[in-house]
Amino acid sequence: MARRLDWSDDRLQALRLGAAIHDVGKVNIRPGLLQKPGRLDAEELAAIRAHPVEGAWLIAGVPAFEPALPYVLFHHERWDGGGYPTGRAGTEIPIEGRLLAIADAFDAMTSLRPYRDRLPSVDAAREVEECAGSQFDPILAELFVEAHSAGEIVTESLVAVAV
Repeated sequence: MARRLDWSDDRLQALRLGAAIHDVGKVNIRPGLLQKPGRLDAEELAAIRAHPVEGAWLIAGVPAFEPALPYVLFHHERWDGGGYPTGRAGTEIPIEGRLLAIADAFDAMTSLRPYRDRLPSVDAAREVEECAGSQFDPILAELFVEAHSAGEIVTESLVAVAV
């Protein structure tokens, strides 16, 4: 997606860093919770939803990680404002967070989880398309679907998906 947006090498480098460390805040989540098979209770869900802010705190003030901050903090925001941690909507969400939200969701859908099987790549891409305008930036979702259809999306790693 970023290449289709003609991002500079510096922006691509920041994207690679952000994609690699976007979930760093999960280090503060109680062991076992991330692998729990089944529904989370309200307290557990709150702990999971705190990871973007926890991650931002962990990297704040480290100059080398500064370019990754919008990826870490905003990758769970939703286009319709129903995301977390800030509830921002639309273009109030930095483009870095909007882009990584799609890549992260695609990666999650195509990865095996303790609570569900992985989706085939084509089904996950269809889900991105169906969530354009609600969960995802509609323009970026369209770019993603086009890139997927063109064979430009790799499912082996989030970094490969994001760039």
